[in-house]
Amino acid sequence: MSVIKKICKIFLILFLLVLLFVCAACGILYYKYYPVYRDYQKDAVHAVVESDEDTFRKNLSSYIYDDGGSLISKLSVDTNSDYLNYEEIPVRVIQAFTAVEDRRFWEHGGYDLNGIIRVCWRYFVTKGEEKHGASTITQQLARSVFLSSEVTMERKAREILIAVELEKKYSKEQILEFYINSAYFSGRCYGIEAAAVRYFGKTSSELSLSETAYLCAIPNAPSYYDPVEHGENTIQRRDKILADMQECGYITERERLEACSEEIVLSPQPEERLQNYETTYAVDCAVRYLMSLDGFAFRYEFESMDTYRAYMEHYNDIYEACRGKLYTGGYVITTSLNQEKQELLQSTIDKILAFDEEIAGEGIYALQSASAVIDNQTHKVVAIVGGRSQKTDIYTLNRAYQSYRQPGSSLKPLAVYAPALDQGYTADSILRNISISKAKEMGIEAAKLQGSGVRLDQAVEKSINGCAWWLFCCLTPQKALSYVRQMEFARIVPDDDYPASSLGGLTFGVTAVEMANGYSTLVNQGEYHRASCLTSLKDRDGMELYREPGAQQVYSPWAASEMVEIMKGVIRSGTAASMKWEQDVEAAGKTGTTNECKDGWFCGVTPDYSMSVWVGYDEPRILENLYGATYPASIWKEVMSGLIEDSSNKTFIKAEEEGKELYDRSGAQPYDSYLPGRDDNEVLSEGYTVKNYREDHMLADQAELIMYQMSGLSLENESDREEWQKLYQDAEHLVEQIYSRKLYAKESEKLKSLKEQTEMD
Repeated sequence: MSVIKKICKIFLILFLLVLLFVCAACGILYYKYYPVYRDYQKDAVHAVVESDEDTFRKNLSSYIYDDGGSLISKLSVDTNSDYLNYEEIPVRVIQAFTAVEDRRFWEHGGYDLNGIIRVCWRYFVTKGEEKHGASTITQQLARSVFLSSEVTMERKAREILIAVELEKKYSKEQILEFYINSAYFSGRCYGIEAAAVRYFGKTSSELSLSETAYLCAIPNAPSYYDPVEHGENTIQRRDKILADMQECGYITERERLEACSEEIVLSPQPEERLQNYETTYAVDCAVRYLMSLDGFAFRYEFESMDTYRAYMEHYNDIYEACRGKLYTGGYVITTSLNQEKQELLQSTIDKILAFDEEIAGEGIYALQSASAVIDNQTHKVVAIVGGRSQKTDIYTLNRAYQSYRQPGSSLKPLAVYAPALDQGYTADSILRNISISKAKEMGIEAAKLQGSGVRLDQAVEKSINGCAWWLFCCLTPQKALSYVRQMEFARIVPDDDYPASSLGGLTFGVTAVEMANGYSTLVNQGEYHRASCLTSLKDRDGMELYREPGAQQVYSPWAASEMVEIMKGVIRSGTAASMKWEQDVEAAGKTGTTNECKDGWFCGVTPDYSMSVWVGYDEPRILENLYGATYPASIWKEVMSGLIEDSSNKTFIKAEEEGKELYDRSGAQPYDSYLPGRDDNEVLSEGYTVKNYREDHMLADQAELIMYQMSGLSLENESDREEWQKLYQDAEHLVEQIYSRKLYAKESEKLKSLKEQTEMD
C-alpha cells in the first residue's frame, strides 16, 4: 500500500508541476500577446464597421501610364451585370461550396474550432508538410477582401477576428452571397455567374449538377484548377465535391454517379486580351509587386526539382489572385516605358525580319523576336517587344518576359567568365580548350582534362566552348550558377547544376528581360537591380505603395568592369565583328547561338543602355543563317544607334584597379546569398538549419579557393612544395569543419583527387 501511496504522491506532484507550468505559460502569453490581440481586434472591428455591400463588389478599374503621363491601358472586369443576389444563386452552388469548403458554415460564428484543432494535429503529425486549411468561408472572405495572402500566424489571427466581426454585422446568407460573387474562377472571372458564361456559355441556373461542381472546384486553387489549362485537375476536384455533397446528404449516390460520369464539354468564350507589349509587361511587374506586398517570398534557389515544382504551383495561385486584385482594385500605375523607344524597337524588329512572311498557327508570324532595353542609370526597362507586330484578334505572347529560351553562349559572361574573374582569374589567365565530347563523358571531372592553352579574353572573343566548359567545371556548376541565381533568373533549377549549362544548355532557359538585366549588372560594376518598369503604384485612395527595391552586389566591381572590357573585344574583333559598330560610343556584348541554329541571341551594352535580342521560332526549328551575329546583332545595332544619339556618356566607367586587391578575395559568396530570403533558424532537415547550410558553403568556398591556388603551384622547387603542404593543411582544416556529410564527402574527394594527381605528376 505504501508503494501505491508513493506512486500516487509522485503523480500528484507531477500533475501540480504541469498545472503550474501551464498556468505560468498562459500568464506569460496573456501578458505578452493580449495587448497585440486588443489591437488586432480593434482593427477588425474598424474594418468591418466601415464596410458595406459595395465593399464586396469588385468593380474598380486600374490605369497604366507611360513615362510621359500618357495612358497606355485601362484594366477592368465588368462584374456588375454578373452579380447575383442570394435568392438568385442556384441551391446546388451553395451546397457545393459549403460541402467542400465549410460544412459547419451554418453553425459556427466565423471560425471552426474543430477544424483548427484538426489542422494543427495534421501539421504536427506531418512535421509541417500540411499547414493549410481550416479556414471557414467567412475567413476566406475576410482574407480576400481585407488581408494579404501571406501565410503567417499574425495574418491568421487577424483573419479570425475579422471573420467574427463579419458574422456579427452580416447574415449567413449575405456572407455566402459576398463569397460566391467575389470568388476568383481564373481567366479574370469573378463569381459563379461570370464563370458559367465564360466556360459554358450559359447562366449558372442552367448548369447541370456536374458542371456546377466542376466550376466550384476552381476557386480553391485557380491556377491549378484552371479549366482551360488543367481540366484533368478540375475533374478530380469535381468528383471530390460530389462525394462531399453526398456525405452531407445534399445529393443521392445515384445523382453523384451520374454527375461523375457526365462528360464535361467546355464552350469557353474568348477572354478579352491585352494587345500591346507595354501593357502586358507593366501588368506583370505590378502583379509581382502586389505579391511582394502580400508577403509572398520569391525564391530562386531550390533543393530539388520537387521543391521547385511545389513552389511554382504556389506561385501561380498567388499570381492569379494578385492579378485579380490589379484588375479590380482601382490602382494607378506609372511606368518607365517610353513610346519613342518602344516604336524604334518594334519597327526595327519588324523591318529586319520582314523577309520571312511564313504564318504559323492562329495567323501569327512563324519567325519571331523578343527584346528588352534597360536604362543603366535608372535601372528601369524603357522599351520591351515580345514579337513582330501584325493585325490580329489573337493575343500575341509577350516573348520578352514570358518565353524561356536557350541562351547559348550569351550566358557565358554571366555564368562562367564574370564568376571566374570574381574568383581571381584575369583576362590573361590561361584556360584549357578541352574536347567537348570527352568532357560530356566525364561530368564535372572534365576539369582534369588537358587541352591547348587559350587566354581567357581570347576564349570570350572567339566563343571557344571547350574553354567555357573546362572553366565552369573548375568553378563547379553550383558556384558559377550562384551568381545567376542572385540576379533572380526565375527558372535556373537544380537540374541545371551540370556542365552543359556552361554553353547555355538549360532545362527551361532564360528571358530577354533577364538577360538584359544581367548585362546591365555588369555595366553597373556588379551591382544588381531588379528589372522592372514600375515607377509608381498608387491604391484607390491615392496612397503610394511602390518603394524601390535595394541593390545587391553580385560581382566585385573589378570583375564586372573587366568583363565589360573583355566583351568590347567581341564587337571589335570577335564573333560580332561583322556587325561593324562604328559609333563614337563604346559598346560591348556577346553573341549566342544554340545547336542547329534554333535560337540566336545578341546581348550588348553601351554606357547608357543594356539590350538583349532573341530571334527564333516559337516551336524551335532550324533557320539557315541564324546566328547571334546576324539578325539579332543587326536589330541590336540599329536600335542602339538610335538610343545613343543624345548620349553624353561615351565610355564605360572602369572600377579602380586597386579595387581588385581591396575587394574581398576570400572566394566565399556573401553569407546571405545562400538560400536568399530564408531565416537562419529554418530547419532544412533534422538537426540541420539554413544557418548550418550557409556556414558549410562558406567553408567549402574558402577550401576550393585554396585548392585552386594549390593547382597553380609548381612542385619542382622546394619553396613551392612547402607552400603546397601549408595550403593543403589549411584546406583540410576547413573541410573538416563542414557539418553536412554530403558536402564534406564531396570536398574531401576533391582534396584527395588533387593530392593523388600531384603525387602522379
